[in-house]
Amino acid sequence: MPGLKLAFLGTADFAVPALQALVETDHQVVRVYTQPPRPAGRGRKERQTPVHACAEERGLQVTTPTSLKDADEQTAFAALGLDAAVVVAYGLILPSPILEEPRLGCLNIHPSLLPRWRGAAPVARAILAGDQETGVSIIQMDEGLDTGPILAQQRVAMPARATTGGFEAELAVQGARMLIETLDGLSNGTIGPVPQGEDGATYANKFDKQDGRIDWTQPAAVIDRQVRAFSPWPSAWFAFGDGTVRVHAADPVDRTGAPGTLLDNGFTVACGEGALSLTKVQRAGKAAMDGADFLRGARLTPGTVLG
Repeated sequence: MPGLKLAFLGTADFAVPALQALVETDHQVVRVYTQPPRPAGRGRKERQTPVHACAEERGLQVTTPTSLKDADEQTAFAALGLDAAVVVAYGLILPSPILEEPRLGCLNIHPSLLPRWRGAAPVARAILAGDQETGVSIIQMDEGLDTGPILAQQRVAMPARATTGGFEAELAVQGARMLIETLDGLSNGTIGPVPQGEDGATYANKFDKQDGRIDWTQPAAVIDRQVRAFSPWPSAWFAFGDGTVRVHAADPVDRTGAPGTLLDNGFTVACGEGALSLTKVQRAGKAAMDGADFLRGARLTPGTVLG
């Protein structure tokens, strides 16, 4: 059976394994849609998205519209004559004419067990909530927020020390494998959509920098999840002098003290319950470093109360 004629719509690192997997199959990726290059880094030079770079390396045709609501963009999309479109971490809204154009619809890889954690930050929300398991869902998109019928779903146990960045990378690889199986199933008629339902639906809203501020009166277990959920962005942080210190890694320890108090020279900080050993930190504008090294440079002593 010949492969499907596909468009791929994606932007972030999470989407790259799916694109890489597709080009190794008999399916034909006739167009890649991604967000336009944007200024990045200290030099503010324009940088291609990870999907853009991956597509160019493989000789795929790339389109970078700022919106798909324009009639000309929708006409060009329709002219592709697609069997299906694959949408992964794209970041732009798909209007009805785009969603309805491909013969088999638009498929989306979502790193959660839908309907739990619909929305933009499902992995971080799952870690922050202390979920013991999550997973990957592939849905046939509709106009709702991750509300479309499910084509495939797999459960995954939450690793004990999962960070958003690390665990997302693992789920991206699993999602890519599931995508190929799902496309094959759609193509030969062995897979069909199953409505989601609303029982257990929750929403994974975006975070901003203020969400990362550490409240030392919280239990160490809660702050530990915050550190891991907000790695790499927006990072957990606390005020220090006229700036901030980001906490990139920490370990809960069995110590007690007044919340926010520095307990030793190894950067152990008391919390509302228990304490955290801050193992990797970064002062604004500086390189990340070992927590004990930071203490020596900052000349902080046990008994200091952190902001």
